[in-house]
Amino acid sequence: MIEITMPRLSDTMEEGAIATWHKKVGDTVEEGDVLVEIETDKATMEYEAYESGTLSKILVEEGELVSIGTPIANIDDGSGDSGDDDDSGEAQSKTDEPAGAEDSKGAAEKSGDEETSDSDAASEPTEKKSEASQSDGERQFASPLVRKLARDYDLDLSTVDGTGPGGRIIRADIDPLLSEAPSSSKKKESAKPEATSAPKEAPKPSSDDERRGSEKQPISNIRRVIARRLGESAREVPHFYVTAVADAEELVKLRASLNEQLVASDRPKVSVNDLLVRAAALALREHPEVNASYVGDDADHTLRHSRVNVGVAVASDVGLMVPVIDDADTKTVTQLGIETKKLAKLANEKKLSPAQMSGGTFTISNLGMFGVEEFTAIINPPEGAILAVGGTKQEAVVVDGKIVARHRMRYTLSSDHRIIDGALAAQFLQTLTRLIENPWTIIA
Repeated sequence: MIEITMPRLSDTMEEGAIATWHKKVGDTVEEGDVLVEIETDKATMEYEAYESGTLSKILVEEGELVSIGTPIANIDDGSGDSGDDDDSGEAQSKTDEPAGAEDSKGAAEKSGDEETSDSDAASEPTEKKSEASQSDGERQFASPLVRKLARDYDLDLSTVDGTGPGGRIIRADIDPLLSEAPSSSKKKESAKPEATSAPKEAPKPSSDDERRGSEKQPISNIRRVIARRLGESAREVPHFYVTAVADAEELVKLRASLNEQLVASDRPKVSVNDLLVRAAALALREHPEVNASYVGDDADHTLRHSRVNVGVAVASDVGLMVPVIDDADTKTVTQLGIETKKLAKLANEKKLSPAQMSGGTFTISNLGMFGVEEFTAIINPPEGAILAVGGTKQEAVVVDGKIVARHRMRYTLSSDHRIIDGALAAQFLQTLTRLIENPWTIIA
């Protein structure tokens, strides 16, 4: 008997929710079959069976939230084990990242024992089992999910170029084929398992709720985790706020000039936010004390990060997502723009991988496109600061004794007072303002 437990699918994950069971009790499970979709604090991820057998028991129903390591299902592999042996608690399952992200390595977890992900030991056999033969005799790699979809929809993988590691075919690579393929009854049967128990009756609304006309709205696990983590940050991290204003006239002119030349050369435009990400990254390089994390009250040290990994807050349909751009200080404004657009698209499609949402050292939240002039933001732990950026608009200002219209921009730095003092925050904003008011230094 194989026991499937809730895996750790991201560095910040403490619990997960069952989004959809793709198999029902009594179904045959083949290695590589999508067994269940799990909603984590980062995204919804498909979870594949690591070994074959029969799904004998579902322990956690759809919508239920459980901690990492909690048994969620049993698969009968015909071994006859009763579950009393030492190896009975081994979780035989693996992940395949959402469409558009690179495939995750296999994850083998043991109930009550060590929990691991991205295991190097599991990657080699996974690659070997992902080989598919082409008609010309060459060998081709495909993820288990891709192989299953190819069987269900009778897809010819020999015509597909893989974009995953080592040329491996991932889900995103076969989307064009899937859009042309006829519907599969087998897929329909496995995608909509029968309910294993009667739905729970919703509690009746209170009289106050009836008076207000209240209507219950389901909350996703992502939104639940966002609420918990930001609540903890607001309560436990001693925030303080410093606001500055910059003359953004030259920045606006530079962006217009750049975009005119980029369009002429058939290259993507850059946004004000792309320039701000680059400017903030350069300012962090000058002030590494801001690019830091507080470890804890009992620790004898703090962490100062040598890499500048900037998170960019994205307001997606499922809630606030913060994909991370690694080494933002080493990339051009054009590169930052392309990467930001790609990550924002994945965030809105719920296809960000855990790796694309972790490892940040600083975050930028820009609400200027919504007409917001100024606001404060809550720090994204374990980072030490976050920059809240308002819109750029023309204001009447005095220049050389004359009143003229100039573009102005306001931004507020929220800092963790345990590692960042007021003077340091002010110095960081001075550097950022200098870069914004002299924008050629941003792209130099």
